[in-house]
Order: sequence, then C-alpha cells, then structure tokens
Amino acid sequence: MTDIPALIKKNQERWDNVKLDAARVPKFDSTAQRLCQPASKGQFQAVTSRLQLAGYQPVPWFAIAVIAEREYGGPPHWDKNLGQGDPLSEISRHDPAGRGPFLDHPGDNNLNNAWLRGALDALISCPPHAALWHDWTPGGALTLLEEYNGLGYAIRGVPSAYVWSGTDQYTSGKFVADHVYRDSAVDVQEGCAPILKRMQLLDKSIQFAGSPGIVVVPPSHPVIVVPPKPATVPPSTKPAVAQGGLVQELLDAFWRL
Repeated sequence: MTDIPALIKKNQERWDNVKLDAARVPKFDSTAQRLCQPASKGQFQAVTSRLQLAGYQPVPWFAIAVIAEREYGGPPHWDKNLGQGDPLSEISRHDPAGRGPFLDHPGDNNLNNAWLRGALDALISCPPHAALWHDWTPGGALTLLEEYNGLGYAIRGVPSAYVWSGTDQYTSGKFVADHVYRDSAVDVQEGCAPILKRMQLLDKSIQFAGSPGIVVVPPSHPVIVVPPKPATVPPSTKPAVAQGGLVQELLDAFWRL
C-alpha cells in the first residue's frame, strides 16, 4: 500500500528541484498557451464552479486542464471523457470503464454541456475522487494527478511518467496500456509538472495552496451562483432514498441545472 503523505512530500521535493528538458520547452509552451487561452480556461473554470456550488472541493481549473491534456490531448477536443479520454457519446471502455454516455442537450452552453457533465462524473464519482481531495499544495496536487493515472509508479518506487515526463526527475518506465508496465518504455508526452510550470509563467492566477490541507482557488476565478429550484415534493412526504441512491439523485438533479 502506498504511503500517500510520503508521496506528497516526495512530489513536493521533486517540484522544488525539477529542471525541464530544454529541448522540449517550446512544446511545453505551446501546450500551456493552448490550455490557458480564455475559451479553454472558461470551460475548466466552469467545472470548478459547479463542484464548489455542489459543496465539493473546488478542483483548480489548471489541474483539470493538465488532466485533459494527458488523457486525450486537451482542447479543442471537447468530445472526450476527462476520466480516460474515451468518446463522450459512448460508454467508456478504458478505466474507469462503464461511464456515460454523456450527450449534448438542447440549450447546452459552456456552463452546462456533455463535456462538463462527463468531467463532473470523472472528478466526483470515479477514483481517485478528486472532488474530495483537500491538499492543493504543489506536492498534494501532483500526488492527486499521479493517483488519477494510478499509483503503479509509486509502488515501483519510480517517478510517475504521467507527472514528470520531460523533466530531469524522469528517465524511463511507462504504463503502455491499462495495468501493463514496461521498464524500458519512455513516455514522450509532456508530463503534468512541466506543463504546470510553464502555465504559471503565462497566467499569474495559477496558485497552489501554501501548506497541506489548505485549498487555494485563484482570486480571478468566477463563482457561478445558480438560484435553487423550488422543491416539487414536500420534504415531509418525500419517499426515503436507499443509501447510495441519494448521491445519484443529487447528481442527476445537479446536472439538470
């Protein structure tokens, strides 16, 4: 079993000492610019706002952005599931499997659409349940991102390719498919850490928490307030909901907002 506090500390040390591969910096910058452009940022911020509105931890928009980039190449691909990169319009086949489909609805907009519904499902209902994560320090955020991809690297005592590819913290070793690891394989995708480093240079609103347990939401982040809808069933007569069903009922109502 992975010692998560120790992994947070280790990832913090890696973040503090990381050096980017100079030859790949232009690619990191291109990706960072694409993720930080207003249209993309607005979509990611909408997810953060909906989580916050529903009482979950407000996963920072920039964390959602690098997940999207690693899972399916990020924007402008808004037809992919944040959970694993499978098509939103189909039931997912890769881990987490069996999610969706998430379909477009009449009247959808950037605050309520198939991609956003899929993202909420991935962050709330699927491991590692990012919407319940409390530590958004650099070490905590990077550990959550590592968990998002799986702790197979940590179990082997090596840096996660998903997080550290493109830096001096990573040399080789990669999961080439779900649960299939090869020591000699080298991840050529940009890792989450170098992308975040370059995003911070472009967007000063990107802030991490200063100490474990404190969540920092960038001050420029808009909080969207949706007035509650009137109850259709009086509280005293509403039938009981079985344990586990209540969460789904709330999510169904939430996504219809």
